[in-house]
Amino acid sequence: MKISTKVEYGLIALTDIAMNSEQGTAVSASEIAQRQHISQKYLEQILMLLKQAGFVRAQKGLKGGYSLAKPTASVKLSEVLNALDNSILADTYTPEDAQNEGLRPTVNACLWGRINLYLRELTTNITLETFLEQCRESAEQSWDYYNI
Repeated sequence: MKISTKVEYGLIALTDIAMNSEQGTAVSASEIAQRQHISQKYLEQILMLLKQAGFVRAQKGLKGGYSLAKPTASVKLSEVLNALDNSILADTYTPEDAQNEGLRPTVNACLWGRINLYLRELTTNITLETFLEQCRESAEQSWDYYNI
């Protein structure tokens, strides 16, 4: 499955903001861009989408940046994905499929339809809070620890 960089970077940016603004401090776009190796100009466009969708709020000024606008427990990943690209969770089945002869409608129903259903269910049942916990656990497992 191919996911656009807009969706990938949007989810990375939201995760970065959630992890780095836990003490109530705002996270600047330049900090996110540097930490995540993302073009700041492109990142700012994506952050605007997240702001318009109500996931982050922007704060201007010397200590400005972005912080979460909602508690992580109330944000479903499906909402984030739909805000960044509403075609990801869309059905592959179209009205034209019903009129097609051959295997196209069957393949769409048996494979792509089931994949879409699973993806919708998965992302609807995972909150940003749960996703952050999973990311932290994964990061901790991948870090090397040295004892001196």
